[in-house]
Amino acid sequence: MMHIVFSTADAEVLKKAMELDETLNGEIIEIKDDFSIGPITDIYETYGYQLRKNWWQEVLEHSPYVNQLDIVDDKLTVHHLCNKLKENKTLHLWIWMGQNPHDVCGYYWLMTQLITFQGQVFVLYMNNLPFINEKGGIFYPTYLHEIQPKEFLKAKKLARPITLSEFEIDPDEWKKIGSENGWIRLLEGGKKIVSKEISFFDKEILHFIGLDAQKLLKLCQQISSKSKLKLADTFIVWRIRQLIKEGKIIYKGDWQKGWKDIEIMQAQPIGAENILAS
Repeated sequence: MMHIVFSTADAEVLKKAMELDETLNGEIIEIKDDFSIGPITDIYETYGYQLRKNWWQEVLEHSPYVNQLDIVDDKLTVHHLCNKLKENKTLHLWIWMGQNPHDVCGYYWLMTQLITFQGQVFVLYMNNLPFINEKGGIFYPTYLHEIQPKEFLKAKKLARPITLSEFEIDPDEWKKIGSENGWIRLLEGGKKIVSKEISFFDKEILHFIGLDAQKLLKLCQQISSKSKLKLADTFIVWRIRQLIKEGKIIYKGDWQKGWKDIEIMQAQPIGAENILAS
């Protein structure tokens, strides 16, 4: 058995679940890219792949993660995965999904590449399903790593083979989403992804930026802890840099020295109509 997850945190909790139930034992494969943001048009072609790689290079510029792009190769990861499925026809692959656009878009990206392995590929989708939290209360997790390891023993019962119909329909759905050219993708329920313009989260980001200068790192922490939106710090900073270019934010410091040197503030007061409620 092999498992696919879409974040390091999900991989860690799955490892802990394996310690409780040896029937889950298997290689854990992490898809590292977040296909819910950025360009995905012609993603399987050289042009589309390079376009996305160039965008990530821009996003990661001056960040603490600038060197990580060279070690992330999801295409190669899937290539090795497919070889293993070809070599062993009895090998099963479980794809674990939380109810969030990151996981669902990752699932869609995989589908076209796994279509020849129908019958070997299973999905476990935590879609509107209740689990028990650490305090004994019922909650509906958005991300896999929110689930306690012992609760994975219940979650494994959800595993079902991906149907031939899904292998036919889902790649077409992903192609349609890519053709919409919206660089933000949201989950509306089930597996329904809707596309939004790249500036979709700008109002939420601006809401946390005041007239007084504040450290960029502190701002990222605020947005991560207080915003209802789960935005990666790399994406937040990239959008801030775009808003600086648009004259909506001003900054102090030297980007060449990294994020820790940067302070930002509003370029001008933002009207209440432009601010999202927190």
